[in-house]
Amino acid sequence: MTMIQKLFGFDPAQHKVRTEILAGVTTFLTMAYILAVNPGIFSALEPLGMPTGAVYTATVLASVVGSLVMALYARKPFALAPGMGINAFFVFTVCLGMGRTWQFALTAVFIEGIIFILLSFFKIRELIANAIPACLKSAIGGGIGLFIAYIGLQNCGIIIADESTQVALANFDKPSILLALIGLVICGLMVVRNVRGGLLWGILLTSLIGIPMGVTHLDTIFSMPPSLSPVFLQFEWDHVLSWDMLIVVITFLFVDLFDTIGTVIAVSLKTGMVDKDGKIEGVGRMLMADAVATAAGACLGASTTTTYVESVAGVAVGGRTGLTPFVVAVCFALSLFFGPLFLAIPAAATGPALVIVGVMMCANVVAVNWADYSEAIPAFVTMLMMPLSYSISDGIMLGVIMFVLMKAGTGKKGLRQISPTVWVLFGLFVLRYVQNSL
Repeated sequence: MTMIQKLFGFDPAQHKVRTEILAGVTTFLTMAYILAVNPGIFSALEPLGMPTGAVYTATVLASVVGSLVMALYARKPFALAPGMGINAFFVFTVCLGMGRTWQFALTAVFIEGIIFILLSFFKIRELIANAIPACLKSAIGGGIGLFIAYIGLQNCGIIIADESTQVALANFDKPSILLALIGLVICGLMVVRNVRGGLLWGILLTSLIGIPMGVTHLDTIFSMPPSLSPVFLQFEWDHVLSWDMLIVVITFLFVDLFDTIGTVIAVSLKTGMVDKDGKIEGVGRMLMADAVATAAGACLGASTTTTYVESVAGVAVGGRTGLTPFVVAVCFALSLFFGPLFLAIPAAATGPALVIVGVMMCANVVAVNWADYSEAIPAFVTMLMMPLSYSISDGIMLGVIMFVLMKAGTGKKGLRQISPTVWVLFGLFVLRYVQNSL
């Protein structure tokens, strides 16, 4: 117990080992989809010499390293893995769109990680996180709640693409969708009845129900991991000073920076790690862990490794210390050899849990002063744009832009509420969108 206390910031008077373990397993199950999705996205690069099997191993190891750094250094309940969205930018924009090699893209990720380490060391990322206006911090939690619920509904097939309306409700004529609806009721009741570890039990019970329905498949349990050697330390330094490299690194920086800050703010509010002045407890260490994970992940052959918003699932179960991401790291390590077992849990079982987590994340929205439209409008834009743009970072950036415009429009009183840091962010965000439009 003394070792656990020292390693993970565990306090026996406030925390329970069983709860932290349940939280870690729950977080892992809600983010384990990355084991299948990330190699699937990178399969488009297999003809270019990036083996999908090696990407699977790199995905697992990057998740292990990132979560371990968070567990042992930051000692907070956040798990890390190669991020969604930024992986698609890596494959389809940098490699297939710009015609650059995957080694070039990995080099950009590594450079991004080094820059993040420097920004974290000089506390610039911490300054940015703490400078986000209070109304936007409260809205970020709600926006991420809507975003993660949307991801859950998409993953389990309840929300589908539609040519006319972009998105639509699926017909309930598939076993997987029926199972997802059953899972939504089960997870909801687990939470309503305050069952300890309810989301985890909901996921497992839904998975078992999926066996006779033909949704949950388990053909084998054990498999040896593919070799990492084809992607390990595969950097390309020939074009490191090119304009393309600068653009790619800046894009990685912006997306990862504000995705991570948004996740850290939202989960910190949920765990009570924010003081009365709005500063986040231990944010510097959390952001440094994320930065180190990005650089280490690039060395392993993975796209940008980032703090996962699915960490809120473990927090909802009661995870509060570094023991939670340590358990996540152990689960990912086991998935190297028991991948078929973990991947047998269908999206129809994890998707409903993410919807319930989304409900929990919206609790902080009540802190927004909805009667003051100079704060309500930026908060609403932040919440709305996260799911609609499929990006936490875009939600934050558009919210900050709207915050400055609304406050500046109210006159001297509003101008005094805009800090110098927020003015700098406003300028950078406007330039980013202008540059993207050219």
